[in-house]
Amino acid sequence: MSNTFKASRDVIVRTENWSEALKFYGSVLGLPMTDRGETIVGFETGAFCLYVEQGKEHGPVFDFLVPDIKTAKQQLVAAGCTVIEENPTVPRCYIRDPFGLVFNIEQTGNSD
Repeated sequence: MSNTFKASRDVIVRTENWSEALKFYGSVLGLPMTDRGETIVGFETGAFCLYVEQGKEHGPVFDFLVPDIKTAKQQLVAAGCTVIEENPTVPRCYIRDPFGLVFNIEQTGNSD
């Protein structure tokens, strides 16, 4: 049985110029801050929530929710995707699909 992938409203952008990015999205674009962590900040855009994360850039990342991250990861790897980063404590997993798109899969904690 395959996982059902559902897009969340989250888009993640990672940058090493984190403080400059926070100023840009908060001051220049005037987006309201919705979440703040040590290395990640969320901004509400109206259509989606933009998360700006401190770290090495890998382009904009869409977020997909799945009921079982282990099964989803196995399914994606079998279909030709590559795992580029994992964090089992969240749990989340950055995946590059066979066409170059990087996206995140995140476990929802339920099976609907």
